[in-house]
Amino acid sequence: MKNIRFAICALIAALALGLVSPAAMAIDDPGIDTTYAAVLLAEDGDQETVLYTKNADERLYPASLTKVMTVLLAVEDIESGKISLSDPVTAQPGFDFDMIVGGSSVYIMQQETMTLESLLYCAMVASANDASNVIAQYVGGSISDFVARMNARAAELGCTGTNFTNTHGLPDANHYTTAWDFSRIVREAAKHELFMTIASAVNYTVPDTNVSSERKLESTNSLVNPTNPLYPGDWGYEYAKGIKTGHTNDAGYCLASSAEKDGVKLLSVVLKSQAYQQDDGSWYYGNFADTRTLFEWGFNNFSYQDVLKSTEIVTEVPVAMGADAETVTARPSTTIRAFLPNDADLAAVERTITLSPDVAENGLTAPVGAGQVVGEISVIRDGVVLGSSPLVTTTSVDLSRMEYMKDQLRETLRTPGVILVFWALVLLFAAYILVVVRYRSKRRAYRKRLELARTVRLDMEDDEEELRQERRVRATTGAAPRRRRKDVMLTPDSAVDEPTRVTGERPAVAPDGEPTRPVPDAKEAKDAPGRDATRDYFEEFFGKK
Repeated sequence: MKNIRFAICALIAALALGLVSPAAMAIDDPGIDTTYAAVLLAEDGDQETVLYTKNADERLYPASLTKVMTVLLAVEDIESGKISLSDPVTAQPGFDFDMIVGGSSVYIMQQETMTLESLLYCAMVASANDASNVIAQYVGGSISDFVARMNARAAELGCTGTNFTNTHGLPDANHYTTAWDFSRIVREAAKHELFMTIASAVNYTVPDTNVSSERKLESTNSLVNPTNPLYPGDWGYEYAKGIKTGHTNDAGYCLASSAEKDGVKLLSVVLKSQAYQQDDGSWYYGNFADTRTLFEWGFNNFSYQDVLKSTEIVTEVPVAMGADAETVTARPSTTIRAFLPNDADLAAVERTITLSPDVAENGLTAPVGAGQVVGEISVIRDGVVLGSSPLVTTTSVDLSRMEYMKDQLRETLRTPGVILVFWALVLLFAAYILVVVRYRSKRRAYRKRLELARTVRLDMEDDEEELRQERRVRATTGAAPRRRRKDVMLTPDSAVDEPTRVTGERPAVAPDGEPTRPVPDAKEAKDAPGRDATRDYFEEFFGKK
């Protein structure tokens, strides 16, 4: 009590000096007395928000909180159809294994038969150790096999610092858990409506059995049962919904509880709290006091807030072949809500957009429908993912027929067959160019040879004309012939393709009796096959007709 008063005085002094703001102090620390282990989290379906932890990974005895796992396994088997609430269950020999005199019990006798439903209420409401063992025998076949299932289920739920050696929680050096691990178990148990119905019960009456009259049970959880004689005092909390108390000298005072207010559901685990008598003679129970403090702190300082609305445009995605748009906007398909401090700066929340692999690489291709999923957006605060939502398009984009045809043409041109034909045509055109170049080169050489032959022929004709003239003069005057230049004899090399001798006509005879070679006129030379050096076969073949 003195410690509490000192803490309050210190807080008032700090506020008076302006060193600490009320909001910051309220959110930073709820000010609970428990020094060993505590967890507070907000539960919303598959999403949870951790609001507070204190020594949450320290291994401690869970005491009768163990029965939460015992009843959870039975509830899961009931929901799966393996067993039923109405099944009659008989206490078999050995059901009192690992129990102590004076432990919490409903005094079940060997061979006593009651329904499984009654046994579950005995375990959770009255915290009966004997009922827990009878449940284990019926559900697991034997207590040892059932305990093995308890450990396996804890591992499935992510518990790394938990080990069970019994079904009820009596002290054992190897029977331990952590506040964080047990919050995993409580969170799973709270998802089952049957479990919460049993765990929230304040009273329950066990009908007559074959060896006993009816038993009236009363909850040991003072948050839901303030008149509980086991833990007297005004510890009731109107928003509390169960779940389980626990106490041994070694474990201290433990409580796993849930509360719901204005649609907000909180779960709390407190281990090894202390209890003591106060100055006024009343008793202080730290497990109830701290749990109630945690709940009030959570409800007063946190609330669900919209960190990202479904109407908000968050990105644009390129669209290929769109008729009226090259991009389309995207928004979250659902609003992302998170349980945050009331004064949280939502502008500082980080957003991470992850487009689908195909969309990230190639964008979208029209037509695009409104509401089409293109990726996912996540909202992160201080490294914690507050929530995620699929990204969907806000509008539709119709397909452009022209762009579609262009795209199909491009795709067609990329096919191996078309590429092969294209390169075949390229090679044919290259061969054609090579042939044309070679033809023109040969044609130029041929014309040069014809020109040379024509020049030689003209020289010979000049010589023959000169000779005829000389003979005519000599015949008239009787003068002796003058020396003439040596006649040029044409060889095949000098004319090449143009023969110098004309066949098919008898040579003419000059006045002096020497034959002369007729000279074809231009028309004859033009009409003679294989003789026309001026005819352009290239132009006739390749030119315009």
